[in-house]
Amino acid sequence: MYSKLSEREEYLASQIVDIAFNIHKQLGPGLLESVYSKCFYYELQRREIPFEREKAVPIIFNDLKIDDGLRLDCLIENSIIIEFKAQENYHPVWDAQLMSYLKLTNRRLGFLINFHVPLIKEGIKRIII
Repeated sequence: MYSKLSEREEYLASQIVDIAFNIHKQLGPGLLESVYSKCFYYELQRREIPFEREKAVPIIFNDLKIDDGLRLDCLIENSIIIEFKAQENYHPVWDAQLMSYLKLTNRRLGFLINFHVPLIKEGIKRIII
């Protein structure tokens, strides 16, 4: 069993979900991922939640270091990874992608947010490892 998330992590998780709901409520589905992510970053700034966009993370494989190995859509307070999508059809590889990102960065909490859904609750997936 995994250890419980901290109060701060739970607070940030609730803010992430709230931001996604507000963006989807105002804009709806059908726009580009870049539009949703820019709105998401705007809301994080407005709420004074520290984050890094398009965070480059090196990958280490044996003795090889790949500096541009992966790029996180959003890293909140150096602890929560968000992967944005705007796709009509859900693909299970997205879950595996986020799980890999969490493992490779030693983070525990991540969100997969697909804005191209009729109801945003169907587009938010929270993953804890």
